[in-house]
Amino acid sequence: MRVYLPATTTVLQRLLDEGRLEGPLTVFTVTPQLRDFYELSDDEELEYAALIAAARASLRLMDVDPAAARRRVVLAADVPDASVTPIVADGADAGAARTTATVALRDVASAHIDGAEAEEDVRKAVNVVLEADLGSADAQFVVDQAEGHELAWYANQEIGPALELL
Repeated sequence: MRVYLPATTTVLQRLLDEGRLEGPLTVFTVTPQLRDFYELSDDEELEYAALIAAARASLRLMDVDPAAARRRVVLAADVPDASVTPIVADGADAGAARTTATVALRDVASAHIDGAEAEEDVRKAVNVVLEADLGSADAQFVVDQAEGHELAWYANQEIGPALELL
């Protein structure tokens, strides 16, 4: 099953150094709840929605990781279907799930990382993402500015060089 793992540049470096991220992990994927929420969407659109949700979760991770570069990071990885359980709780994102799997570097199909042009907007969004989660329209506007930047796509073998360029 393809999952989208929210990360930071710190997490990305750990993946490269250790070759894996130990489970359990919070991920985003095409869950039954996501299918219900976007009832008329095809699989590609649903996967994109899961990726975008993971990118927002990356903002939350940066909020508690001051050493991370202010760029959203999402890893697209393949894990066993049986290792994934949707998170069904009030307020949980429709695509949120937990995987018990350890994600090895070889399981990562690609990394999605903000470009340099997004850094200022991402920095501002990190400072208010929790307020946006709580319903602040002003904070949501700031987060929307960061989410307006497209994430760059890097193949598995390009992750190390991409991280070095940050």
